[in-house]
Amino acid sequence: MNTTMALRDHLLANLAAGRWRAGDRLPTERELGDQFGISRTSVRRVLLELRELGAITQTVGSGTYVTPQAASLVDNLQGGGDPVRHTSPAELMEARLALEPAIVEMVVGNATSADFEKMDVCCEQAEAATSLEGFEHWDGMLHETIALAAHNGFVASVFRLMNQVRAQSEWGMLKKRSVTPERRLQYQAEHRALVKALKRRDVQAARAAAVAHLERVQRNLLGA
Repeated sequence: MNTTMALRDHLLANLAAGRWRAGDRLPTERELGDQFGISRTSVRRVLLELRELGAITQTVGSGTYVTPQAASLVDNLQGGGDPVRHTSPAELMEARLALEPAIVEMVVGNATSADFEKMDVCCEQAEAATSLEGFEHWDGMLHETIALAAHNGFVASVFRLMNQVRAQSEWGMLKKRSVTPERRLQYQAEHRALVKALKRRDVQAARAAAVAHLERVQRNLLGA
């Protein structure tokens, strides 16, 4: 099993079983990373998912704590079958091609200067990343940041779920096999072109940039 998914399963199992109760402090990012042999970036990604679920809270300088509603939230997540686990990379790309270009008009209409600044930061961090894992994290964050710029709660929830699918081992293995240095540079240029069109509030150009980028990713990833 992918070690990131193993960490996620470990945390969910302990929360569901009540081994960690409301107010308990979880192990540190360093301790979890050492235990599962993964980077602190990967640990943070798993913790972010749990925080967005409402199962944990995080306080800078203090730590990560279990919320009172953690057990019931995790039970609800696991009870109906976790959609994240059962979504294939092909299904994810199909959904992304349908949804991401469709929200461009909302983003153009609602995005603030602060949203655009966050998009620039994601682009910069992705370009500066020294590993594929780091690039993939900031790649995902850029697309989520664009979705959040629509300022629509339902859209935000859907895109957070899609980023959780991207954290699965199958997606990671396909990305590792498909992303060459040349393709990464191409993706980075496409990200910049998309953000530039959004900043101009050019709906048609932004939608075209989103479609072109996603179709390229789909071809490279799946041979579609």
